[in-house]
Amino acid sequence: MTEKDYVELANLLYPDAQDTAFYLKKYKPRNAKGEVTRIAPSPTGYLHIGQLYQAVIHRMVADKTGGIFYCRLEDTDTKREVENAGQIAYDMLVRFGLKPDEGYCGDRREIGEYGPYVQSKRIEIYNAFAKELVKRGKAFPCFCAGSENKEEILKRREEELEESNDIEVKDPCRNLTLEQIKANLKAGKKFALRLKSEGNVTKTHEFVDRIKGKKDLRENAKDDVLIKSNGVPVYALAHVVDDTLMGTTTIVRGQEWFQSLPVHIELSRAFGFKPFKYAHTPNICVIDEKTGNKRKISKRKDPFADVRFFLKQGYPTTAIIEYILNLLNSDFEVWRKNNPTLPYTEFQFAINKIGVTNPMFDFAKLNDISKTIISRYTAEQVYTNALNWAKEWNEKDYEIIKQNKANLIKVFSIDRGGDRPRKDITKFDEITTLYNYVLPNFKPKFNLNLGNVNKQKLKEFLTDYANNYAQQADNQAWFENLKQVAGNHNFVDNKTYKQNPSAYAGNITDASKFVRLAITGAENSPELYSIMKILGKATCVERLNNLIKKLK
Repeated sequence: MTEKDYVELANLLYPDAQDTAFYLKKYKPRNAKGEVTRIAPSPTGYLHIGQLYQAVIHRMVADKTGGIFYCRLEDTDTKREVENAGQIAYDMLVRFGLKPDEGYCGDRREIGEYGPYVQSKRIEIYNAFAKELVKRGKAFPCFCAGSENKEEILKRREEELEESNDIEVKDPCRNLTLEQIKANLKAGKKFALRLKSEGNVTKTHEFVDRIKGKKDLRENAKDDVLIKSNGVPVYALAHVVDDTLMGTTTIVRGQEWFQSLPVHIELSRAFGFKPFKYAHTPNICVIDEKTGNKRKISKRKDPFADVRFFLKQGYPTTAIIEYILNLLNSDFEVWRKNNPTLPYTEFQFAINKIGVTNPMFDFAKLNDISKTIISRYTAEQVYTNALNWAKEWNEKDYEIIKQNKANLIKVFSIDRGGDRPRKDITKFDEITTLYNYVLPNFKPKFNLNLGNVNKQKLKEFLTDYANNYAQQADNQAWFENLKQVAGNHNFVDNKTYKQNPSAYAGNITDASKFVRLAITGAENSPELYSIMKILGKATCVERLNNLIKKLK
């Protein structure tokens, strides 16, 4: 076709579309000093842990360069859309301290001059740029049935990801004459718009990914669908158009998109747009319990794929962010050790320090980070966070925590502060279990492992201690009193005692162990003197007597 034919075809296909000059003038170049990044959730489900992982990169890159981080809702997949999913995604970003500077804001009015930030409201913009491609002879209408079948596209993409990008797909409709196209349109046939690829898969060029580094990239040689027959654009067109008009400088996305990069580059060049910087992130993985093999975190198999899982469990949101920073930049852990009180935002994050290997999700590491963060809270902060968590997620715990504020704050205060604070709280859903011994109606459930201990002698010691128990002035006085009473009762078996009497004289280790069991129901707890002081003499004596009865 001639240039004149292409112009006529463009007007036939998109008669009402504006000229692209209108939008290029409307959306002025940004004056941002630093990088402009964006997160673009799709309302087809919850916010995935992988998206939160990428959002951390977006936020940190924008902040470290004095740039802008915005949110765009990619809601063009109407068949899979889940009600309220966009709102949930935005709310989660805010909850995790990653609030975008502009863009989509859930049910509130969007912020910024580059909207609308919801793709379904930008159809006229996509049509304008689609029309421009047709004018330039870079796109054509395809009348083939099922030309943009979702299952077919997904299957082909998986094949490409598993193999390589050296696939050439030339659609038969690319050779239709203007008259044939007119005839199809007159017959009422629907069309999808396809890119008229000019690439050659035998040719490669060097491409620099901000994470993967230098790569040899094959040219695109596939006539990919750009706009489906229902008038809705696919990711490739929407990405290139929106990110250009919205001034995005760096595209951060999962490595599964790397094989699609050639078509995005060709499409940008077809418009004459300035190229983006791309950063394709590794995927967070787990070991599959059935196969024992490494795999990506799955929406179907892994409940923690939904970031709300961590909120429901009672993890501090900062713990999740700091764990992600550990996965992204290996020097974060050393930095945190050397700067225990600084906010993570002070860390000198760098996108080029992200490794190319898929990291493994490690709950043990996350739990350790979470314990450290909570250990730095004041007792009042622990209480407030626990209460707020329970109010949202656990009505029963909420009532317990609310009604026992005084005792809980007292026990939270034990060994808190200083250079080596106590680290026994991993998440807030543990509070009523971990500190049940300062709550009403406490009934310890423990299995007594007496080992070498002589039951009768142990009963005599506990009886003596209970009958003469008095609140001591401080921990040292309490310890000396316990040691003195224990010294009168050698409750290891006689044989062991005769072999090495000096090792068991006083028997303070076993004494404190069994007193702790009686008072808390566990062998480990915060400082026992402080717990007994919180509970008071009557409760302590009652619990000691309960253990004595259990020894009968």
